[in-house]
Amino acid sequence: MLATIRAFTNSWAAKIILGLVIVSFVVFGIGNRTMLHASISNAVITAGPRSVGPADFKRAYDNYIARLQQQVGQQITPELAAANGLDQRVEQGLATSEAFAAMLTKIGVRPSDKLIASEIQKIPAFFDQVSGRFDRNSYLKRLADNNLTAASFEGQIRDELSEQQAGTGLIAGLKAPHAYAALAAIYTVESRDLGYFAIEPSSVPQPPAPTDAQLTELMKENAGKLTRPEFRTLTVVRFSPSQVAANTPVDEAEVKKRFDFRKDTLSSPETRTVIQIPAKTPAAAQQIAQGLAKGADPALVAKTAGVEAITYANKPQSAIPDKKVAAAAFTTPSGQVATVKGDLGIAVVKVLSVTPGHAVTLDEVRPAIEAEIRKDQASEKVYALTQAYDDAHQGGATLAAAAAKAGVPTETLGPLNQGGRDMNNQPVPGLSQKLMETAWSLPAGGESEVEEAGNGEYFAVRVDKIAPPAMPPLQEIRPMLAQVWTRQELAKAMQAKADGYAARIRKGESLEAVAASAGSSVTQVPGIDRRSAGQNQTLSQDMLGKLFTSRPGEVFSAENNHFGFVVGKLEAVHAGDPTTLAQTAQQLGPQMSNGFYREIGESAHVYARQKIKVTIDANRAREAIGLPALDAKSGAASGTAKPATGKAPLAK
Repeated sequence: MLATIRAFTNSWAAKIILGLVIVSFVVFGIGNRTMLHASISNAVITAGPRSVGPADFKRAYDNYIARLQQQVGQQITPELAAANGLDQRVEQGLATSEAFAAMLTKIGVRPSDKLIASEIQKIPAFFDQVSGRFDRNSYLKRLADNNLTAASFEGQIRDELSEQQAGTGLIAGLKAPHAYAALAAIYTVESRDLGYFAIEPSSVPQPPAPTDAQLTELMKENAGKLTRPEFRTLTVVRFSPSQVAANTPVDEAEVKKRFDFRKDTLSSPETRTVIQIPAKTPAAAQQIAQGLAKGADPALVAKTAGVEAITYANKPQSAIPDKKVAAAAFTTPSGQVATVKGDLGIAVVKVLSVTPGHAVTLDEVRPAIEAEIRKDQASEKVYALTQAYDDAHQGGATLAAAAAKAGVPTETLGPLNQGGRDMNNQPVPGLSQKLMETAWSLPAGGESEVEEAGNGEYFAVRVDKIAPPAMPPLQEIRPMLAQVWTRQELAKAMQAKADGYAARIRKGESLEAVAASAGSSVTQVPGIDRRSAGQNQTLSQDMLGKLFTSRPGEVFSAENNHFGFVVGKLEAVHAGDPTTLAQTAQQLGPQMSNGFYREIGESAHVYARQKIKVTIDANRAREAIGLPALDAKSGAASGTAKPATGKAPLAK
């Protein structure tokens, strides 16, 4: 609906808003990225001071392709992706996002390092498995397992927080005009009456069997979809804790040693909520103590004394800087007041609440400590296996021979493609992104060094065989192609017939008379509105699309909800009753406001792209995802990309 009233954004009022929106409406956002600030000489994309290196571009590209493959339910090879401009979509999306992030930084929207650290320390994935608290070593290891660095991950968090901080500036107070909701209600509540009759495949002559020339031409038209990607057969040797960690005994002395070393960090200290008010003189301290003892407001007591109160909310003793004041605060009963001559001067403290601490026992944490010890023991054994393998491999043994010498089994994977699927397009189990990247960096017969796979696991891989991308032979896919060709010919014949019937109705014949001459009958579907249209399983999306874009009395042809066509006519349009319109307008108000935010958010991104200098090295982007470079006329380093182009798909 907003598309029909977008003219508002060209008004003087919208231009004023757009001048402010760059610091507020960020609902589209920077997205979940991890952008390393690569050196400009190696950058795929630069946007002002920001840059995206090859590794980060590839990560973003791989994530985009993975989501797309999940949506469409089929593999997308690099060649097919490039043929349809998917690499350029990623380039343009990242360039715009980086320009927007650069604009936010330029205007001063930058979260503090303290806030970044605070947000990261809330993420459970980085907690120590024994203490249940944030652990920096766990944090760094988890990042390394995902090929990330602390700087890149913290940059991602900073971008997301910049988006949130900027977005909350104005969104909470801005609503779309009531007229927007009213127009949307009219648009939504309106209902339409449809009359149509069907044209089935049986109503047109069956086409003759296709010739080899016709099938070959169909193959050429759909080469992008039919070309099989490169397939590789691999031999892999894995080194995993699961190979060596079968209930190994645990040294009790080591358990006790680790417990004693970490007992303090595993235990929970006593915490208190304490009010501290500094006093300039003993007399002032007495007045402050009297006020606090009577239950007066600490802020008012402090203000009367010409000072400010300090609140320690549920803090341990170590949180109070003055040790003497801290000692007094943690010996005074709850609800009581004490005056202390501290290292930093006289202070009056009042204890508001006490939360007892808990000294953890060995029995409480024994399972976690024993699991940790077994994991460390397994890691040591895995490392020993990798060393034995590596010594043999460096000495000239093949991957298989070195694995046998180390006592580790090998496995054969494939043939499989770079997307991790076999020749039947089924996912191959046991793969990781690191393994696939390593395998595809080797030539036929090449063997990798021992590579870290994360989570204490390692691997080495050999490329046994490479089958280059190729079209399957005609004879192999003839039945499928013949079926597709036949359906295409039937669809052409039904479309022509439907167009002919529609032309007769437009010239004055009734829908019923033309349907009867076609050996069909008219189906009437009254009261179709946009809210419930999708629930009508008898109407195809093509029929609904043409129904809601037609004028009363207009005739159209469309694809049916199964293989076939229909000839339809918009019989009437009915406006909603005033009560329903009012209720719908009220319900749609928040949705229209959200749509308003999104559209202005898009404009903000476009504005940032125009104001921040952006360059894109298309050749370096293609190199990062394993594609050949463009020729010199392709504009390899331009800031814009060619429009995405699609290949003609095989007919349904």
